[in-house]
Amino acid sequence: MGEEELHQLIGGCKKQDRKSQKMLYKAFYGFAMGICLRYAGNRDEAAEVMNQGFFKIFTRIDSYDSAKPFKAWLGKIMINTSIDHYRSNLKMAYADDLEKAEHISDGNLADKNLRYNDLLDMVQRLPQAYRTVFNLFAIEGYSHEEIGEMLNINAGTSKSNLHKARQKLKQMVFEADAMANKTNYNRGMDFNSIVAINGTDNLRAFFNNNIRG
Repeated sequence: MGEEELHQLIGGCKKQDRKSQKMLYKAFYGFAMGICLRYAGNRDEAAEVMNQGFFKIFTRIDSYDSAKPFKAWLGKIMINTSIDHYRSNLKMAYADDLEKAEHISDGNLADKNLRYNDLLDMVQRLPQAYRTVFNLFAIEGYSHEEIGEMLNINAGTSKSNLHKARQKLKQMVFEADAMANKTNYNRGMDFNSIVAINGTDNLRAFFNNNIRG
């Protein structure tokens, strides 16, 4: 979508034009859903959060600063909506202290090339507390202090949740690799069925770098 067309759609949305809202929704559906899927436990939950996010976008669009990238503004709202959803469903048990966590050495995790959907599934399988902290730290780049303020937890709890998330993700990688090797052995194949996808993706990059600590 060109800048001029986007500008026209935003103008229409400011006037509460339904057609403009529908077109903007369609244009950014994939981007918004991609963010929400990382924070949600499944696609239905992600769709619910995404629609809440678009509602906020349409009701707050007058506050958008046209001097800044619209996509970044929209993405920020989707992230914040995901966090709000997390807070409203706070049925989480915080992680134990780092000293009590089971340890799997980073050096034990070989570089893996996984399909994006495989990685997304692994992140979605994390407990909500771990999933939220992992996304905010590893994908969005927030510090533990910032995450603590956003989630009303202390920085130590954020670090502990991240540690637990990384361990669980690593274990999932090991299990997926073992399953692929077993399947290939039974079929008489000598290659790994978990293959890389074309292009780059933040999730895959973090796995290939042994999940940033």
